[in-house]
Amino acid sequence: MKSLPHDRSGLLVEQGTPTTFFLNSIDRWIETMMADDRGGSEKISRLVNAKVIAKMDGIICGHLVIERLIQRYASDCTIQWSVAEGDSVKSGDTVLSLNGSSSKILKIERILLNILGKLSGISTSTSEWVSISENIGIACTRKTDWGLLDKWAVNIGGGLTHRLDRKDALMIKENDLASAKEQSEKETDTLKRIILDMDLRENSEFIVIEIQNLDQAITAAKAWTELQKKTQRSYPVVLLLDNMEISLITDVIRELEVLNLRKSCILEGSGGVTINSIPKWASSGVDLISTSAVNRGVTPLDLSLIIEGDGE
Repeated sequence: MKSLPHDRSGLLVEQGTPTTFFLNSIDRWIETMMADDRGGSEKISRLVNAKVIAKMDGIICGHLVIERLIQRYASDCTIQWSVAEGDSVKSGDTVLSLNGSSSKILKIERILLNILGKLSGISTSTSEWVSISENIGIACTRKTDWGLLDKWAVNIGGGLTHRLDRKDALMIKENDLASAKEQSEKETDTLKRIILDMDLRENSEFIVIEIQNLDQAITAAKAWTELQKKTQRSYPVVLLLDNMEISLITDVIRELEVLNLRKSCILEGSGGVTINSIPKWASSGVDLISTSAVNRGVTPLDLSLIIEGDGE
């Protein structure tokens, strides 16, 4: 599979350390969850050992978030992971151990399990998609429940994050085209004008153009090739083939190849994608598919926190 610009994980974590961009997002989610939970208070607190146990098979994700949770709201507790980020667990396996005051552990218990369960569920789901994707990439979209946390979990499961926010990569969608269309101007002329007016000093490595039909695909590829020659840049453009039938995608690919434009494009299929349709997409000729189904509405990994007794 060719290298794709849809992997933006480097903007979230660098050499194992969350970037400021990602850390700020983590802190906002944690703060909101803790505020909603309101913590409560325990009349009796003692030093205890606790374990988080997996109650189903899956892929663990959430080390960075859980460690940040403990750092901010249970700093007197120590954590020891039994599995690394992205490792598989079986039902009954110990995921992590905690040592600290029972009041602090109980304060963060539900938030810890919610976060770890949710993110591990996404990474598990993504891993299932990727395992049958053959020669194409699997990317999520900006349709997320927990923003960048979803994106990180998709990455841990082996998928592609796609754009992290509106500023990450330039994307021309159907509504952008409609709003830029001048009176009496053909849609393809509008598309060509928008592309040729792009400033490639920024975002040139990752530009996405939503395509609805064959004419738009050919127009976009030709205009992009013209712009690349003018600016002496060689990055391919991503053509997002949105809600296209496989038969039409086949026509698009055939025409791009005939016109020697296929190498200038990365083809992304989207719309109506299901895990059962992956073989069809894998044989269609696209480079990747994008869908929110890898991260939204998936089953969280079932986990339990058990306090075992006095700590040292």
